[in-house]
Amino acid sequence: MTKDARLQSTLTCPECGHRSKETMPEDACIWFYECTSCGTPLRPKPGDCCVFCSYGDVPCPPVQKSEGTCRT
Repeated sequence: MTKDARLQSTLTCPECGHRSKETMPEDACIWFYECTSCGTPLRPKPGDCCVFCSYGDVPCPPVQKSEGTCRT
């Protein structure tokens, strides 16, 4: 069963707590993100496919659609 994915996610920096609302691409992973407040580089945690799955309040579109992980 496919469903529409939410494309907005709020990333929270684990270092400074800054929150940034971002639009996720439907067809690509975001493996690197730099906090816009403190400059900390964010990378996915072990077992996660992208920064949205690790630090966002909404997982990436492929995970939302039950595809398991991001496509490479």
